[in-house]
Amino acid sequence: MIRHAGAKAAEALRAVVQPLTGAATDYDALLDRIGDARLVLIGEASHGTQEFYEERALITRRLIVEKGFSAVAVEADWPDAYRANVYARGAGTARSAEEALRGFQRFPTWMWRNTVVVEFIEWLREHNRGARQPTGFYGLDLYSLYRSIEGVIEYLGRVDPDGAAEARVRYACFEQFHEDCQAYGYSAYRGLSESCEDGAVRQLLELREKSTEYARRDGRVAEDDLFHAVQNARLVKNAEEYYRTMFGGRVSSWNLRDRHMADTLDELAEYLQSARVVVWEHNSHVGDARATEMGRRGEHTVGQLVRERHGSESHIVGFTTHRGEVTAATDWGDAPQRKRVRPGRPDSYEGLFHDVAIPWFALDLRKHGELVERERLERAIGVIYRPETERQSHYFKVDLARQFDDVIHIDVTTALQPLERNPLWDRGEPPETYPFGE
Repeated sequence: MIRHAGAKAAEALRAVVQPLTGAATDYDALLDRIGDARLVLIGEASHGTQEFYEERALITRRLIVEKGFSAVAVEADWPDAYRANVYARGAGTARSAEEALRGFQRFPTWMWRNTVVVEFIEWLREHNRGARQPTGFYGLDLYSLYRSIEGVIEYLGRVDPDGAAEARVRYACFEQFHEDCQAYGYSAYRGLSESCEDGAVRQLLELREKSTEYARRDGRVAEDDLFHAVQNARLVKNAEEYYRTMFGGRVSSWNLRDRHMADTLDELAEYLQSARVVVWEHNSHVGDARATEMGRRGEHTVGQLVRERHGSESHIVGFTTHRGEVTAATDWGDAPQRKRVRPGRPDSYEGLFHDVAIPWFALDLRKHGELVERERLERAIGVIYRPETERQSHYFKVDLARQFDDVIHIDVTTALQPLERNPLWDRGEPPETYPFGE
């Protein structure tokens, strides 16, 4: 009965999806649907799929050129992305996009140190040469606690040496943990050491109080530097809380992180004077949590918060794939491998879209959402992929028609190409392990 219903759904979808062929006009209809939206969130079903990165970059280039988008905000740490932003805007000391991206040293480096992002940043720099309004590249995430502390102190060292000395005193609380954020979080959560919350909060408040004075000094350049410093100080405050709460439960730390990213997005758009911004993050962040079992657990997402705050001014695009290869690790901190992606389960959206029998297509969920069965499984591969426990580790139930506004399905995909390759990646997964694993 289920298989018959799935076959009928696939047949109905086949009549309405838009096949994508690689033509220059492939995304014309999508751009029409995006219309005047100011915030376009584009996801990915894994952090290691070449086609997701390539197509997202292609759509973004068109949004920049044809619709005047002036910022790309990504699931990356603020200081590392800001270095790439400086290069893309034609400034700084980096001589290439590859060099500008060297700040991404924290696992997983391949998320941003890969061939697609290098090509996009070089394109952005060239575009900005002749652009009336340059487009920036910014990070939304909050893992860079210690690098952000350095950023605040470095800024104050240039504009207010006495303020820099005071910041060192306030942030000294973190020094005993030798840049091990989780060690700090565990110690503070268990009461084994003093919390550094007070110093982080006070430093942010003081930086904001003095912002008018600092901003007067050198015009727009000073304003940009100040905004960068304030974001670093805000990140330190939120990262301190994140690492302190992550041992108290997944929901609270997840929500703190996604709220930080949504707030950073709002602050960025406001600073850039209501700029139109493209967001690059995983499906699990850009999708609306209210349409997923995540939401039932009490988790919210960037996509949900953006919809609640901005309504029709937002548009969310997700990606799916049925099988292929992915760049991922087996455990946190491991070297990346080129792993086989097992065929999507028959009871998943990936399985349903495979049965449509069109290798690459876009689906307008606002118009045709009723054709996708509600409460199917959806696969999410992050930086870790464990096919041996795939059902438990990588699938969760969603209502796709409410999760996204559009979805792009690529039936067979390939592994993202990292800049730093290793023998594990080059060799790939042994073929005898395929197609086993649930």
